[in-house]
Amino acid sequence: MRDVSPVDATIFAPATDSAIPTLPVEHNDPLNARILAVSEDKIAGFVPEPFQEIARRSGVPLFDVLARIRAMLRAGTIRRVRQTLLATNLASGALVAWKVPPACLEAAFDFMSKRDPFSGHVVLRSTDTATAGSDYKLWTTLKVPRGFSLQEHGELLTRVLGAEQFILMPARGIFVLGVGHVRRKTIEPGARADTPAEITRVEAVELNPREWQVLLALKRELDPSEIHEETPWLARAREAGVSFEEFCAVAKSLEQRKLIGRFSTFLEHVKPSETGVRVTRFNGLFHWAVPAGREIEAGGEVGRHLILTHCYWREGGPQFGNVNIMAVAHGTEKDRLLAHKAAIDDHLRERGIPVTYTNVFWGGRSEIKPSEISPIAYEEWRRKMAGGEIPIPG
Repeated sequence: MRDVSPVDATIFAPATDSAIPTLPVEHNDPLNARILAVSEDKIAGFVPEPFQEIARRSGVPLFDVLARIRAMLRAGTIRRVRQTLLATNLASGALVAWKVPPACLEAAFDFMSKRDPFSGHVVLRSTDTATAGSDYKLWTTLKVPRGFSLQEHGELLTRVLGAEQFILMPARGIFVLGVGHVRRKTIEPGARADTPAEITRVEAVELNPREWQVLLALKRELDPSEIHEETPWLARAREAGVSFEEFCAVAKSLEQRKLIGRFSTFLEHVKPSETGVRVTRFNGLFHWAVPAGREIEAGGEVGRHLILTHCYWREGGPQFGNVNIMAVAHGTEKDRLLAHKAAIDDHLRERGIPVTYTNVFWGGRSEIKPSEISPIAYEEWRRKMAGGEIPIPG
């Protein structure tokens, strides 16, 4: 490590609880907002020095970037800092809708969020009126390592949780995958890119043992003590048992194979901060059913709208009006999100794309965490489930 100047030394020194209040930790502080507008979802791919890149793009000095991100992470405004993966190409995955008896719903939510590392986004959803699929209140993402079965995992959870039914909706294509809640706050309904969003196909990719070592070290979220001037990947390379140069080379190779997402600071966007501030209040899962054969066209037109954080081609089946295009938007006002949805509906009509069904599933209680994708971790979890080592709802 190079010599550390007196200013740098404050970066490496661990922050104490008494020091945290001296820095603003809300997302709407002007300097924090400048940092987050970049750090949420603008650092695409693998970057050897991610914090330096955030500083460069935001125009905020590196010292302040490091201090503010570390303070927001300690305060819980940022829930995690990590390198994301495009895990759809590494593990079998699906969005899952669960029909759970009302008496079991909260227990099922708790188990999915706390005891099942392969269920990622765990959300209770509702609709404004009783419509197709509105009795499916629990929604999760699910990934299991290749060689294992999504269906079997779902059946196991059905027995454990007392669920009545589940529907797997694997992604057939991805049009939008990002976050950027801070910079999306001012986007006007109907604002869209000049061209349609391009589809990313879901394709299985196999890794060798060395690549798995690097990937597992790369994906784990950063502790506040790792947020300092030195790149976090130097220590992660040592953890993986490779040189820093080899670590970066493997990471770049994984990026070229479309396995690396972005380096991101994820905000706690639904739960209020310690002072009661929320990044967003509402999230809507938008559904559209378009004619078979026009999914890519429709997904591209939907996905070009800048408010969306996610847009997928998924097949929901007759329980959900044969929906095949799904998207997610977040905001602080429900009416404004509905205005964004109406603008997308209007755009589809203008493009001559028929819609036979559309709906909005509103998110309520939620826990967001990355899904585990390690085959070793999956085998261990199944062993513990079989041995009764993981508490299940009684």
